[in-house]
Amino acid sequence: MAWPNIFQRGTLFSRFSHHHVVVFLLTFFSYSLLHASRKTFSNVKVSISKQWTPSAFNKSIRLPVEIWSSNHLFPSAEEATLFLGTLDTIFLFSYAVVFVFGTVTEWLHFYNKGLYCCLWIGNGLLQSTGWPCVVAVMGNWFGRAGRGVVFGLWSACASVGNILGACLASSVLQYGYEYAFLVTAAVQLAGGIIIFFGLLMSPEEIGLPGIEAEENFEEDAHRPLINDAENEDEYEPNYSIQEGSTVTQVKAISFYQACCLPGVIPYSLAYACLKLVNYSFFFWLPFYLSNNFRWKEAEADKLSIWYDVGGIIGGTLQGFISDMLQKRAPVLALSLLLAVGSLIGYSRSPNDKSINALLMAVTGFFIGGPSNMISSAISADLGRQELIQGSSEALATVTGIVDGTGSIGAAVGQYLVSLIQDNLGWMWVFYFFILMTSCTILFISPLIVRETCYLMQRRQTHVLSE
Repeated sequence: MAWPNIFQRGTLFSRFSHHHVVVFLLTFFSYSLLHASRKTFSNVKVSISKQWTPSAFNKSIRLPVEIWSSNHLFPSAEEATLFLGTLDTIFLFSYAVVFVFGTVTEWLHFYNKGLYCCLWIGNGLLQSTGWPCVVAVMGNWFGRAGRGVVFGLWSACASVGNILGACLASSVLQYGYEYAFLVTAAVQLAGGIIIFFGLLMSPEEIGLPGIEAEENFEEDAHRPLINDAENEDEYEPNYSIQEGSTVTQVKAISFYQACCLPGVIPYSLAYACLKLVNYSFFFWLPFYLSNNFRWKEAEADKLSIWYDVGGIIGGTLQGFISDMLQKRAPVLALSLLLAVGSLIGYSRSPNDKSINALLMAVTGFFIGGPSNMISSAISADLGRQELIQGSSEALATVTGIVDGTGSIGAAVGQYLVSLIQDNLGWMWVFYFFILMTSCTILFISPLIVRETCYLMQRRQTHVLSE
């Protein structure tokens, strides 16, 4: 089997300048800070629920009962939990007002469900611009060679942000949940200032050649990534790592044109199902650990980090393997099949923190890894197909479609998770996750079959040629 270009032309990273490193780090940490602020909300759900309800475990604490009596927020923890799920849905539908939401309202002792919804809508709208922008910037700087490795490693930014948010929140939670919002908002403000003055959008801004010029130059001397010599006369549609060719430069495409690009709709629908599962772990894992095992909230926050550790390793390793195969879908399929097994195993985890952390990391590897691949490397592949090469606007549009569709699925899921848990229990929540993971495989099954058949044909041709 022919090795991909990153192995044929020496070390991939030797072609990168210090500007590439700066762009990688700035975009990485910019999105990490956004995720840190999001993670704060999931880490303080138990404290917020206690603050909003006159539940039995608050009898020794006078303040929450007084707050409920004067504001009549929620008569039970179940209704408060359902509202927290609704807020997650609102956030993802609109997709930072975190400081006002979590800190100012508490300092002023102003509690209002309508205000919470409005602030969370604003938070979601502002944060929704983050991912398409950083993926587009990364796509401007890093070409297709080794994109699975680079973007697999870079997509760990969300998981790093989750870990950062969990650590920040748990470190100040003892002083009150409002301080968790205060700290993450302050760090996010400082990071935003650095990004504003330090980030370069594209190599052309400092006189370096764009990646289209580099890739077109390489095509004059090297064969395309996909086609073997025996198959050059046959066109093989590629939905993951696009073939290089000199094409007419396109400045922008419409939303409809972007939706019609090969692979965009299947991967968008698959990501809607997968992001539902991934973000359910993101939003509800600390709450689940505290609620189901009765562990302390700060301990549950720290333990939930292992899911993101698994996602970091999974995204990087699976991106590397997909670069070697020069196809993404088969790697996703295998990981998602194993994800079903990991969900079954984690749903039956005993009340043991070490075993739970291990199963959590395995689950994060097989769910968070594919989620990171679709949202980063595959989105960049789809946004730089030969029909639209040279258009950073097209890359941002395609990324926005994939991420936006995923957010809609995740938004619906957060309300359903709270509804299912309230009526049927946590085990049925895991059954729901298994169903959504299976749907992810179903939506990309045509691509899986096509790319798997191509890999088998290429393997047979390679064996015959030897």
